Amino acid sequence: MPTPIKMPALSPTMEEGTLARWLVKEGDTVSAGDVMAEIETDKATMEFEAVDEGTIAKIEVPEGTEGVKVGTVIAMLAGEGEDASAPAPEAAKPSPPQEKELDEGNAARSPTPAPAPSPSVGKPAPASPPSGGEGKARIIASPLARRIAEQNGVDLASVQGTGPNGRIVRADVEGAKPAGALTAPAPAAQASAASTPAPAATPAPDFGIPFEAEKLNNVRKTIARRLVEAKQTVPHFYLTMDVRLDALLKLRAELNAALEPQGVKLSVNDMLIKALAKALLLTPKANVSFAGDELRKYSRADISVAVAAPSGLITPIVIDAGSKSISAIAAEMKGLVDKAREGKLQPHEYQGGTASLSNLGMYGIKQFDAVINPPQGMIMAIGAGEKRPYVVDDALAIATVMSATGSFDHRAIDGADGAELMSAFKALVEAPLGLVA
Repeated sequence: MPTPIKMPALSPTMEEGTLARWLVKEGDTVSAGDVMAEIETDKATMEFEAVDEGTIAKIEVPEGTEGVKVGTVIAMLAGEGEDASAPAPEAAKPSPPQEKELDEGNAARSPTPAPAPSPSVGKPAPASPPSGGEGKARIIASPLARRIAEQNGVDLASVQGTGPNGRIVRADVEGAKPAGALTAPAPAAQASAASTPAPAATPAPDFGIPFEAEKLNNVRKTIARRLVEAKQTVPHFYLTMDVRLDALLKLRAELNAALEPQGVKLSVNDMLIKALAKALLLTPKANVSFAGDELRKYSRADISVAVAAPSGLITPIVIDAGSKSISAIAAEMKGLVDKAREGKLQPHEYQGGTASLSNLGMYGIKQFDAVINPPQGMIMAIGAGEKRPYVVDDALAIATVMSATGSFDHRAIDGADGAELMSAFKALVEAPLGLVA
């Protein structure tokens, strides 16, 4: 009997997706690792690979279908000697709950998708394959998944497989953390809040004004849901400081002149990412997140950076930005921004972060209040650097000044601790040699 191919969970919190395009047709032969389809998740369009060899016996879900639930049978794969015309099992039954809970323990790594639906869900349970020799459980994984796991230092025993019979496939490994990596489960309180759907928006009245209705894509739906969740569940408070940029701009020009032969060009944003990361390490009480009955204190600063992509806002992450050089941050950000705008970010590249940075200065915005990205505890909003009257050495002068506003989760961060972070950030920007030390 042909094997059912089910809609995979391509990110830890994915519940449904759009089957954007089939790259195979009925009668085609596929091998493990062959790309069969493109699937639009809540954050990106991702490739779906075959995990077994065989012939595509039937395509159950046509391309372009929206809202396909994880676990729904989307095609049938006939193995060698199997009758490709054999009837398929019931096609639209979702898979068992454990398949949909893939890697729920990593749900806090997602800045944009909703937190895990159950506060009791922790680290994902290993797959339950049949027993092998020497009393050890045999791990069923595709060759490609094993290779990626070995390259990324992922323990396959800790990964829940979503392929046929619990087989571990590429998407499972790419969404998993390396052994010993920092784990930040989604807060219990917010997980509970996320389990209750946000109230439906009231349709806008029709006043007879001509308009064109554009259907929301999965990314925009997720952004809407997450912003409602953030404003309903997170008590925000805001702190704004004016920061003088002249020294940072001078240092940037000198560094770019020195790095030009290497083809490296630093942006102001790259330097601000570094400044925020170092400020968080200098003020550990602000490098935290609220998790119901506990406070999570992070030992490194992973900075989520807001990027405007064609499909909507997404926040790729610079991991451990506090320990990286500014040139390394610049190179990493360039690659992440390119992938974000092409819709090619992998889950581990946008899920997580201990704090966020959003810069609208390039649009001439002087100051704004950003919305916190749960379960993170803060986000820094950066305005435009502009010439302003400024007191320098007790005399009025003209200086390049920007306004920076920190939005803080008052459940996790007190006002004084937020103010300390803002002061540390201002000091690093105004005396920027500390960023290259």
